[in-house]
Amino acid sequence: MCLGLPMRITATDGMTAVVEGRGERRTVSLLLVGEQPVGTPLLVHTGNAIRVLDEQELPLLEQALDGLDAAIAGQPIDAFFADLINREPQLPEHLRPLSPQRRGEGQGEGPSRPGPRGPHPPPRPRGGGGGGGGTP
Repeated sequence: MCLGLPMRITATDGMTAVVEGRGERRTVSLLLVGEQPVGTPLLVHTGNAIRVLDEQELPLLEQALDGLDAAIAGQPIDAFFADLINREPQLPEHLRPLSPQRRGEGQGEGPSRPGPRGPHPPPRPRGGGGGGGGTP
């Protein structure tokens, strides 16, 4: 499994940065996120900063990674994921099925997704390209 790690910029020369987090220090490329000032929290993966994090995300990501460490060590993990205990997981809005209102049905617009396109045309015969058909 590949994970991005939350890290914070400690030094930068413009398009690369020295970052620290979770007891590690690395030099990473900033090409995907652009120049960032010292102190900026980043999500780092395979030597690249892949996303600028906001300050509220940082402790949540740290806590989730601590929970993963605990799970690997065979320790209890409920305390690390307290916001997920005793509740049904929810799909993000973009993954939920379309309701009639979200499809625009009942508003005179019809469904927003195209329907089936009908049967496919028969396959074209393969041949030597002369157009004569048949065997010689």
